[in-house]
Amino acid sequence: MPIFDEETFGPVAALTVATDDEDAAELANSSPFGLGLSVWTGDPARGVDLAGRITSSAAFINAVVASNPRVPLGGTKRSGYGRELSSEGMRESTNIRTYWVGARCARAS
Repeated sequence: MPIFDEETFGPVAALTVATDDEDAAELANSSPFGLGLSVWTGDPARGVDLAGRITSSAAFINAVVASNPRVPLGGTKRSGYGRELSSEGMRESTNIRTYWVGARCARAS
């Protein structure tokens, strides 16, 4: 199904049956995208374990993927470049300049 292989923004869901957690991780990791993932389970510890085996920049357990200005947002693989929001995002949007004075490094800004 094309929607499974594309970076889709919702509300929409592509449903695929996995035989077990390992198969679910393999299916998820086969995507060239990795913005966020959502794992729904009655066992949150199992959800965290599964999410830890899937490549994405954000993992939500029993919650939908959402942006929050307190935490960085960005993708992995072919999902965008860098990060935005939070202190990590601010550093992604800055350039560091080094000033070299004589034989010592004066400061970085």
